[in-house]
Amino acid sequence: MRSLLAALVATTCLVSVAEAATVFPLDRATILAGSPFDMKVEFDAVVASGDVTVTINGEPAEKVLGKSVAFVEKEKGVDASAVIVRAASIAKPGTYTVEAKAGGETKTVVWEVFATPSTPTAKNVIFFLGDGLSVAHRTGARLMSKGMHEGKADGRLNMDDIPPVAFIGTSATNAVATDSANTMSAYMTGHKTAVNAIGVYADRTKDPFDDPRVENIAEALRRTTKKSIGVVATSEIEDATPAAVVGHTRLRAEKAALVNDFFAVKPEVILGGGSAYFLGKATPGSKRKDDKDYVQLFRDAGYTLATSKDELATAAGTNSGKILGLFHTGNMDVTLDREFLKKGTVSKFPNQPGLVQMTQVAIDELAKNPDGFFLMVEGSSIDKMSHPMDWDRALVETIEFDKAIGVAVEFARTHPDTLIVVTGDHTHGVSIIGTVDDDKPGADMREKVGTYAEAGFPNYEDKDGDGYPDRVDVSRRLMLFANNFPDYYETFRPKLDGPFEPAVKNEKGEYVANEQYKDVPGAVLRTGNIPRNGDTAVHAVDDVVLQATGPGAEGFRGYMEQSDVYRALVDALAIAPVQN
Repeated sequence: MRSLLAALVATTCLVSVAEAATVFPLDRATILAGSPFDMKVEFDAVVASGDVTVTINGEPAEKVLGKSVAFVEKEKGVDASAVIVRAASIAKPGTYTVEAKAGGETKTVVWEVFATPSTPTAKNVIFFLGDGLSVAHRTGARLMSKGMHEGKADGRLNMDDIPPVAFIGTSATNAVATDSANTMSAYMTGHKTAVNAIGVYADRTKDPFDDPRVENIAEALRRTTKKSIGVVATSEIEDATPAAVVGHTRLRAEKAALVNDFFAVKPEVILGGGSAYFLGKATPGSKRKDDKDYVQLFRDAGYTLATSKDELATAAGTNSGKILGLFHTGNMDVTLDREFLKKGTVSKFPNQPGLVQMTQVAIDELAKNPDGFFLMVEGSSIDKMSHPMDWDRALVETIEFDKAIGVAVEFARTHPDTLIVVTGDHTHGVSIIGTVDDDKPGADMREKVGTYAEAGFPNYEDKDGDGYPDRVDVSRRLMLFANNFPDYYETFRPKLDGPFEPAVKNEKGEYVANEQYKDVPGAVLRTGNIPRNGDTAVHAVDDVVLQATGPGAEGFRGYMEQSDVYRALVDALAIAPVQN
């Protein structure tokens, strides 16, 4: 045993005649100077510790990383060895070549360690994430909200006046197509990861909490600044996008654990749904498997609790400095149901705030900090309504998201030291192809679809001037289609009775068209083009658009990977200045 430890300390020697299969962080990783991260080398077989060396720029890894190296002869559930270094860091910027040698085989990766400018350009950053936000959502929201005649829009969205500055690549480390976990994690850590992973590199073991960690932006801000942090979403607050601001897990579904990550970081403002994961298992409706009461723990930590829009308004005036707002046990109801149709679960949760109010309260509270703040605002259900191809709800969600952006734009008018970023995490395969016109003769709804000159213009109205269409079931409305879908019945109409459920599972476990919509007059059966284990449309691989305005916006240009966006954010905040 002593000889093994001596070998590890002296040479970071680790194994025998097997090739080092994987090194984390992966090749081409960009790492913030001084930022803690875990390094792991996974070998292809069980090996002897003395037969392999791991070096960084020719030096033992332990010496460069400043942390001891742990050798695991056989990982749990894996017939192979590994080496891991926890909470390592590299202070000096530069290029670092990592070599893991196993007999005659060598695995080499290169990391870039970067510092930030010495002086911040932005005091505040407001990062708007439209989940699934695609170009069609923006176009549809403008047409539905503002109208059009003679080929020109009758008004502009708030996001229309924020310059589009970059296309963003969204792919994961293990797939060209990805989800909200990897994508938001890349934005918030500077490291791309695998589908379903948050704040970690996904390794080969089954444990969702032992994967190599990387620091997220909330932890970096806590480590280096006195800035306040806010997280606002209309989903469960433990869902992939909001959780990626603070969390670490291989499996985004570990929502109970992600609540603990929120508590570890303690953002000053936390607003969204998902209270079921905050309450101990004895509480009716709880989804926890333990007795921890995080609502009480946050209260004990000085947070004011809000569970309705009225309580949120009151909490905003208490000047406690910390607000925990939990307005639904699950995902909050979408705007169309919450404000207009009163469908979904609105009867059970009748007093939910909207994204605009939550954004306003968050900004007002966070702006009290003289050192500034970082706020992430997610329009969660643009995505959640695009999966089931419930386009009216998705577009109204986009309108609400845009109105929340307007709150930030107004704040920036008097606080010009604020950087505003607007983007999506991934896209959907959705396009507007024209209109559907109920006044066209006949019962065949397909023949009522207008393309080219037959499309005309939709006839939504906003007589009350609230920015939302007075009705979505107008006689000539936008016609959107997904380019991927399960079997489903296309009704060519808004779903006024509640969110659309296009497919249901049959006795074989396959998803088939939901016959609830079969007898809607003019409905058309569309035969799906995705596997039969899929019940909704899926994400697209298309680049997303990133828009930015304010100090630091020049850091976003051209084509960028999502992990590059993190660097632009921390550059604007100068949280790891170059040491002279």
